[in-house]
Amino acid sequence: MKKLLSVLLILATVVTLFAGCAGKKETEKSEVEKIIEQAQTMTLQELYQKAIEESKGKTMYGIGNSSRGATAATSFIEELKKIDPTYDGVIEWSQPKNNSIFTLLNADINSSTHTYSMTLIQDGNQIQSKMINTGNLLNFIPKEWAEAEGVNVEADGNPLTLQTLSKVFMFNNLGNKTYTNVWDFVYEGEAPLFMGVDSEPVGKNFLYMLTHDKYATMLKEAFDALDSTKKAYFQKTIDEVAGDAASLGLTSPNAKYALAFIKLWCEAYNEMTDDGPICNELVTNSAVGATGLLVYSKLRSVEESDTVSVNNITVAAYQDNYVGFGGYGYKHYLMVVKTAPMPWTACAFIAYMVTTEEGFYAWGKDMGGYSANPNINQDHSKDGYVDGENKFPAKNDRGYDWWVSEDGGALVIEDPKYCAEVSFNMGDWIDVIIGNKAAR
Repeated sequence: MKKLLSVLLILATVVTLFAGCAGKKETEKSEVEKIIEQAQTMTLQELYQKAIEESKGKTMYGIGNSSRGATAATSFIEELKKIDPTYDGVIEWSQPKNNSIFTLLNADINSSTHTYSMTLIQDGNQIQSKMINTGNLLNFIPKEWAEAEGVNVEADGNPLTLQTLSKVFMFNNLGNKTYTNVWDFVYEGEAPLFMGVDSEPVGKNFLYMLTHDKYATMLKEAFDALDSTKKAYFQKTIDEVAGDAASLGLTSPNAKYALAFIKLWCEAYNEMTDDGPICNELVTNSAVGATGLLVYSKLRSVEESDTVSVNNITVAAYQDNYVGFGGYGYKHYLMVVKTAPMPWTACAFIAYMVTTEEGFYAWGKDMGGYSANPNINQDHSKDGYVDGENKFPAKNDRGYDWWVSEDGGALVIEDPKYCAEVSFNMGDWIDVIIGNKAAR
């Protein structure tokens, strides 16, 4: 009996030691995490000094969904040279195509040698499930950004938001069709131009977000504002999908309205390869009554002619009598790679982009993109003015506060955590609808 007790005590001790070691290992921070922790207490100027020390004579590699990261990188290097004229560091920026950024980052993290130090990345669903939950990307919140007036750290700090981009409902106003309710875009006979949800996953996130109680309720209220003819048309689909809400794990009492809208949208939209072609088509004289959901800033590059004009389109939410949400707001996030060879430089570059006008200028110079730091946003409320005359009202951006207000554009805003929670069930449900559409 004594021998048995001794053996049990030894085993208990060994288990305790292993548990202690495992707990220590789990809580032990990596060098990159320790640097981020320090960096979050430092001013921008202090981070610049750290970046100069770390990257002088070297190259830091960044990767992102926006090619404008290269422009911001050039500006950042110039800023460091102002502090140290002998600074000769370089930032190499790459923009992978076809949503391959997640594959490239994971391959780099799991390789024996590591290249990328930071990323500018979109698609909240995949970021949450593949990068944050796995710890492959690390969040860094710059001190001066968090302390800036008007910054919402809770909404935009985890992960750190560079900007919110607006995709808005537009329609060609030539002809006699009207679109004063968000449900009008999925009414009988409509075929809104839209990038396919497989080619641009943020479009799928838009559909996921509609099932959130806030936006499902908004759809219910917009439905209630319809006339009896349109209500009767939509009610058939609402009743058809009502039973799916519970099996999909949706908790909003108005989920059936969201599911009906999603189903009708997926069955109706005319898939396009990019928002540029969507814009180019909508603004033509021949696109009478056409509609689309596209990046607002695309209007900036329209070249006026006898057959093409920004004045051929109306931004739906800019109508005084418009009901429902005016589009979708997705985000670009800035994060540090967990195996970053140059974490100090990564943190300094990220801080530069979110705390200075020069750092955000590559994106802020155009309408439709809004920094999470309101102090560095540019005013685009008169972008439609030419020589003091309001020639293109659709280009007069009403700004982030208006677009996110329920009294304004009421954009559906991407929430990475929510998208990740519902994507497993909702993704399959949406895929079946799109697959059935393709098979017809």
